Amino acid sequence: MTETLNISIFVLGFLVLLALVFDFMNGFHDSANSIATVVSTGVLKPQTAVAMAAFFNFIAIFVVSMKVAQTIGKGTIDPHIVDHYVIFGALVGAITWNVITWYYGIPSSSSHALIGGLVGAAVAKSGTGALIAGGLIKTVAFIVVAPLLGFVLGSTIMLAVSWIFVKSTPRKVDVWFRRLQLVSAAGYSLGHGGNDAQKTMGIIWMLLIAAGVTSPDDALPPVWVIISCYAAIAFGTLFGGWRIVKTMGQKITKLKPVGGFCAETGGAMTLLMASFFGIPVSTTHTITGAIVGVGASQKASAVRWGVAGNIVMAWVVTIPASAFMAAVAWWVGTKIM
Repeated sequence: MTETLNISIFVLGFLVLLALVFDFMNGFHDSANSIATVVSTGVLKPQTAVAMAAFFNFIAIFVVSMKVAQTIGKGTIDPHIVDHYVIFGALVGAITWNVITWYYGIPSSSSHALIGGLVGAAVAKSGTGALIAGGLIKTVAFIVVAPLLGFVLGSTIMLAVSWIFVKSTPRKVDVWFRRLQLVSAAGYSLGHGGNDAQKTMGIIWMLLIAAGVTSPDDALPPVWVIISCYAAIAFGTLFGGWRIVKTMGQKITKLKPVGGFCAETGGAMTLLMASFFGIPVSTTHTITGAIVGVGASQKASAVRWGVAGNIVMAWVVTIPASAFMAAVAWWVGTKIM
């Protein structure tokens, strides 16, 4: 059994609030993933797109199982070493990295920033023995698998659509896929909310278990945690991270409605499959892979490989950078809390 923490209600409440701030920033930072394609193709105006994305982020609560929250809450670091300093360090490290990458318009992964934060704070406290290899290996593996799967699905769907509509006029195709892109954007937002909101859920759940507020034997976190996490990410999406929309929507490859539909559909399929198996994946990695796949299926020169390469570099740096920041934040937290 995990030793119950002796912390005040004030500290517990502050950390829950800090987790919800991260959740809000996750939606704010990653809203570009949900809306970049549908905005850049001109199908929806930005304000309409974020409102739709936020709505489907929230209703994922009724559709997606809680397996990702279980992976984060019980499968990344040893629950015996979790205390308020570890949670504080993990959240501050992840939030700091999100702010930096948002400011510079870099579509990095909020999910992996959080994983990196947990790793950095846990190692700072107890060394590498505090890490649960199985859960972390699965998460790290999907840094490669998620964009690759998005690439394969995005390009395959694009090729299939091109073959099916080979005799249709460009105007007819454009009319059809302007409508269908509304469906694909909704599906992607559903997958985004379902996977990403649960990561914060897992953090709060981990904290509540350590504090003795809830039992480690519970199959699900408290209902108020579930609702507040879905609401926080939906509100974050509603405010939108506009600096990243242009990078995702136009700098990687030029998208038309048919390409936007294929990228969003491939990304949505990847996210929903990952959520079904309880794998916390990066929505940023997933949609980037799908967009590159759509561009490459037309011709290799349609993809701005230099931009894509810079994004991949940000992916590689995210976990170690957020881990370092979290380790520093953990040390600061032990001095001030």
